[in-house]
Amino acid sequence: MPGCWGALALACLSFTPSLLPRGGVLQGLICGISAAIGYGLGLIAAFVWRAFADRDARRPSRRSWLVLLVCAVVLFGLAFGLGQYWQHRIRGLMGVTDYSALATVASPFVALLVFYLLLMTGRGLRHLYHGAARLLRRWIGPRAARVVGWLLVAGVAWSVVSGVLLGGFVNAANEAFSVRDTETPEGVQQPASALRSGGPGSLVPWDTLGRQGRAFTGSGPTAGEIGGFTHRAAQEPVRAYAGLSTAEDAEARAERAVADLRRAGGFERENLLVTTTTGSGWVDPAAVDSFEYLGNGDTATVAMQYSYLPSWLSYLVDQSKAREAGRELFDAVYDVWSKLPQGERPRLFVAGESLGSFGGETAFSGEYDLRNRTAGTLFAGPPNFNTLFREFSDHREAGSPEIEPVYKEGRTVRFTDDPAAGIAPADRAWEGTRVLYLMHPSDPIVWWSPSLALSEPDWIGEAPGGDVLEEMVWMPFVTFWQVTADLPFSTGVPDGHGHTYKAAYVDGWNAVMRPEGFTAQDLERLRDIVRPPQD
Repeated sequence: MPGCWGALALACLSFTPSLLPRGGVLQGLICGISAAIGYGLGLIAAFVWRAFADRDARRPSRRSWLVLLVCAVVLFGLAFGLGQYWQHRIRGLMGVTDYSALATVASPFVALLVFYLLLMTGRGLRHLYHGAARLLRRWIGPRAARVVGWLLVAGVAWSVVSGVLLGGFVNAANEAFSVRDTETPEGVQQPASALRSGGPGSLVPWDTLGRQGRAFTGSGPTAGEIGGFTHRAAQEPVRAYAGLSTAEDAEARAERAVADLRRAGGFERENLLVTTTTGSGWVDPAAVDSFEYLGNGDTATVAMQYSYLPSWLSYLVDQSKAREAGRELFDAVYDVWSKLPQGERPRLFVAGESLGSFGGETAFSGEYDLRNRTAGTLFAGPPNFNTLFREFSDHREAGSPEIEPVYKEGRTVRFTDDPAAGIAPADRAWEGTRVLYLMHPSDPIVWWSPSLALSEPDWIGEAPGGDVLEEMVWMPFVTFWQVTADLPFSTGVPDGHGHTYKAAYVDGWNAVMRPEGFTAQDLERLRDIVRPPQD
């Protein structure tokens, strides 16, 4: 009975809003997991209460079950209805039109199935514990047998989940995506320009670039397209890249990418960008295209791949590879750049989105290092575990919110969800190197953390951002699973929300690079170029 009350309470609370719109199946999954957690918490609470009351468990009366049933129907129905209302409002805030009534109706049944499977798994572990304890009592005392039995069962369960299931899943995913990495995206062709990796004279063969590397070097604006936008004579941008098949390790790949960058004349351009990729080697075209348009094509960009896995999976299991790739690539570029005569060095910029921002940060020790070794930095959607991002945010000025912190009066590092609307603090000078973080209030990549399970973060307790409902509140365990479920769908919302930062790159780079000659109308035209209408 206490377990059922706990399951009902958390199942109802699971319908409260989180950061992104949720479909029926996803809502059912969250509801089922929350109900299972509530069931376990109810059992633990009852066990503790009986221990203090010094009495055994009592069988619930038929009336107690009837009260539970009536309350379950009323409360769950009310929570379900409110949940649909909140989801409708979130979709309205973000301009999301997709909605499936069938999936919504199916969500309670999905929740029941998930709850049942988790409950049976828990009971299976309990039976395994009792069996282990009975066996151990042949050699040790009853109390010691119970403790050792629990430790053995917990160890086996953890080994199965982390070693067999998780390891097997990651290996299978790696194999599957490594096959996909051999493909070339539709519409992408091997470059005919010597200014691109994989093109004529390149030190990096086309077939070693990987799927995303071929997309990166085989696309992008031409000198004619850039000149058509700027109304000036433009240059063809340089793009250098190294895939996983280019070299055996991160250091060798970085050296090869930089060697190809140097061959193509990348160090002779006015603007040089080092960008760390996300997951499978993807670079947001909007990020690099905006950089090249605003630089009038007098630009060079270098990147390299460090994983086969997609971004959301790399986010969970490939953090160390991202760290190594970001550090090795920047150090290799900086080693060549720093040896050039001071008057002949290009302006050196750094960029990264999501896990790419994590990798990009690792080459620097802090604010002064970013200021001294770069001409500007643009990071988008930084994960919550980013070292420098957390340092800047945690040490923000009193009174500034976590969704838009102010660090050291904004002298170097600033944060915004919409650079076109202004970057706080607008009344203070922003001189020298500019470091800008783009982060939407509704981006789960930015706000997800294991600590959500047991502690309320500032960003929930403070006033919400423009695309987050005020009704979103923090609840132990429930909020953690809600935001966790948002992660795989963070890019499935319109631009300007969640983990989608296309148009924001235009105004972000305009603020960081400070190019001359572009009006507000020019920037609006560029937003339309880098953000296709279907986005």
